[in-house]
Amino acid sequence: MGSPVSPIVANLCMEVVEELAINTSTVAPRVWKRYVDDSFVIIKKDAVSSFHDTLNSIDPKIAFTIEEENNGQISFLDTLVSRKNGVTSIDVYRKPTHTDRYLDFSSHHELKH
Repeated sequence: MGSPVSPIVANLCMEVVEELAINTSTVAPRVWKRYVDDSFVIIKKDAVSSFHDTLNSIDPKIAFTIEEENNGQISFLDTLVSRKNGVTSIDVYRKPTHTDRYLDFSSHHELKH
């Protein structure tokens, strides 16, 4: 197992990378939210590629990937962030394969494994 301080050090390193990217970029993001290794960024559409390049140029060992919104929606963690007519809303994200089927409590499955 890894060191107990690994998540703390990783978090501090990500903070430094984020600050460098935001301070050196020609267009700063309007919103930047991060949870562990997932970031949610709102930035002008024409600056996405440039900002992504700035992020990836800071350290060759750290590679950022990008996922853009599709039809005004994007999933972040377990939420679905939607944008319609300038209004942002958040809902629970369900994968396309989700069926709303759950195991009944009274079924003959053991309660412990």
